[in-house]
Formats: sequence, structure tokens, C-alpha cells
Amino acid sequence: MGSPTADLNEYEAISATIQHYLDGAISGRGDDMKPAFHADATIYGYVGPDLFAGPIQLLFDHVDENEAASDLKARIAGIDITGTIASAKVESDNWGGHRFTDLFNLLKVDGEWKIVNKVFHLHP
Repeated sequence: MGSPTADLNEYEAISATIQHYLDGAISGRGDDMKPAFHADATIYGYVGPDLFAGPIQLLFDHVDENEAASDLKARIAGIDITGTIASAKVESDNWGGHRFTDLFNLLKVDGEWKIVNKVFHLHP
């Protein structure tokens, strides 16, 4: 997956960005996730019939208000890179007893990969 010219270092840098997100889930601290995201990032997905959508601060607040996902199991299922843009798919299990699929859009900003958008699917 991804461009044949994408440097292995770029995959590693994106994986490190995603790891900040996962570390915040595991610690239960939104501040631990913040380094992964651009300040203007957004989030969209459904929690049951309700749309969970808006600025990424909604995610940070949710993480802060709920228990840490200390038993979280997650893997990066794919990364696709083209120049200064990328997408990543993450499969997570046991986040508060739930399974999620996340799709992240990333942008290389000032030499660092930042998540600019997260969409998620909460599996029934």
C-alpha cells in the first residue's frame, strides 16, 4: 500500500504519530493524544444512532471523562502516502469494551505528520 517512492522513514514517522493517539487512549489522557493532531483537526463517526462530530477537542474531552483503555489492543492496518498527504487505518479492540475502525487523514506540516481528520466506525 502507498507510493513506491515513499521512504520507509515516512511510514515510521506516521506510525509514531498514530502511537501518540493510542498512548492517549491507553492512559485515558487527552493531552497524551494531542501531539498526534493538528490544532484544527476534526472527528466524525456514530456512537449508536448519534453523530459524534466536530473539533478534535471533543475526542480529548471524551478520553478525559472516561476510563483509560489500559487493555487496548490496536494495530495499524495500512498506511498510504503520497507526498505530503497520507491516510492510515487503525483497528482497535477493547477500548472501553468496544471495537473501532479508525481512518485518519494526515498532512505533513512543518516537517511533522499531523492527523487533520479522524473518522471512526464503532462496531456493534
